Amino acid sequence: VQLVESGGGLVQPGGSLRLSCAASGFTFSSYDMSWYRQRPGKEREFVALITPTGGNTNYADSVKGRFTIFRENAKNTVYLQMNSLKIEDTAVYYCNRLDNWGQGTQVTVSS
Repeated sequence: VQLVESGGGLVQPGGSLRLSCAASGFTFSSYDMSWYRQRPGKEREFVALITPTGGNTNYADSVKGRFTIFRENAKNTVYLQMNSLKIEDTAVYYCNRLDNWGQGTQVTVSS
């Protein structure tokens, strides 16, 4: 199993970023996929989840209404669209399936 995140970077408050996670080594379309993040000095925390067909999603209260998780099963990829970014969204963002994790991608929100 391999999960490879990309799309992180430096963005100003109020800006947007789209993260991608390319998955391989399992039947992608059969699994829930999630995004987590680890903010500086904090524990890793749940951000968003999407069910196998994309029919259901779940979000942490802190990102609800600003972030959108979606997937393209034909491309074995899950995305996290992040809008209206805040300084407190600064974190390393991780893709997750069961006990599999990617290497993370850094998102820094700063003016």
